Amino acid sequence: MRTVRRLLYLDIVASVGFVAVAFLSLFFFIDFVDELDNVGQHGRTAWHAAAGALLELPGHFYELFPIAVLIGTIYSLARMAQSSEYTILRTGGLGPQRALWLLAVLGFAFAVLTFVVGDFVAPATERQAVLLKARTSGGIKFGGAGAWLKDRTPDGERSSSVNVAGTGSNGMLQGIRIFEFNADGRLVRRIEARQGKVGADGDWALTEADVTRWPPAAAGADGHPVAIDEQRHARFDWAGTMSAAVVAAAVLPVGTMTTLDLWRYSEHLSGQEQAAQRYQIQFWKKALYPLACLVMMALALPFAYMHARSGGISLKVFGGIMLGISFVLLNNVAGHVGLLRDWTPWMAAATPSGIYLLLSLAAFWWLVRYR
Repeated sequence: MRTVRRLLYLDIVASVGFVAVAFLSLFFFIDFVDELDNVGQHGRTAWHAAAGALLELPGHFYELFPIAVLIGTIYSLARMAQSSEYTILRTGGLGPQRALWLLAVLGFAFAVLTFVVGDFVAPATERQAVLLKARTSGGIKFGGAGAWLKDRTPDGERSSSVNVAGTGSNGMLQGIRIFEFNADGRLVRRIEARQGKVGADGDWALTEADVTRWPPAAAGADGHPVAIDEQRHARFDWAGTMSAAVVAAAVLPVGTMTTLDLWRYSEHLSGQEQAAQRYQIQFWKKALYPLACLVMMALALPFAYMHARSGGISLKVFGGIMLGISFVLLNNVAGHVGLLRDWTPWMAAATPSGIYLLLSLAAFWWLVRYR
């Protein structure tokens, strides 16, 4: 059995590695050509374009590796079936259950690799790619309305709405506006700062801040107007309760967030009574996505039991590509449908993998029993 395991694993790993390298080479070329459009702007060079494309590769690897596992495993098993190698292994005692178990062990190893890349390597490189883009493009704008965050003190006496327009080339937050409300929902203070950063303790260090304070409602109860207090500070410290990780999660792309970051941010949104389902679905998708490698291995196994006359290797590989594309489409659609239909987050994330796992096991059972 050790010889069979070595034969299967080496052949499958080599095929999966070849497919993964082919995919990454293609996406690197596409990203590099796309980045070349910005060469010459803000001092951006071809080296910056190449570096940006390289930093995107771990994220592409995380997204495409389950598909590479499917295509590579189908190619390896179909080639062994065509050359009768798999038939010899079956006559030598490799039963369906044992074959499924061997592929499940290898699929688990692929799942661990996908998790490590997706949760540690890809977020770090995506964050570096964002910073590189900010440095070479003069900053990043968060759309017309910017990024909005909500903060509230633990006692509920004061709540704040924070708006950030973008980030500068130095990584500082730009165009910061903070609106503070009391327990009655009345605006009591507004802070507008040119830039700032968030410390580890949640305090914001603001630069060139204009602070406007409105007096309490009871101050003008006698009919006499009360002046509004307006001050300008070269540096102003604002005490918030949001951690730097929560702020980064709100202003940076989802690809820069780890599974733990997604969970923390969704908990923060729930604690602030904001809609958190989108990030909860993203959390479950990121947590369950590595297990797609196990599903892909199970989906590829039935191809080993197809006779060579039922289709050449190229036809089977093409079928694997179509299956992989359909899985990616269903995985993306399920997240959007779950958000629109208010599905339970973990069900919306697990539905595509569950459907394809049942499909693979049904096909495997039918081929083993009737073919």
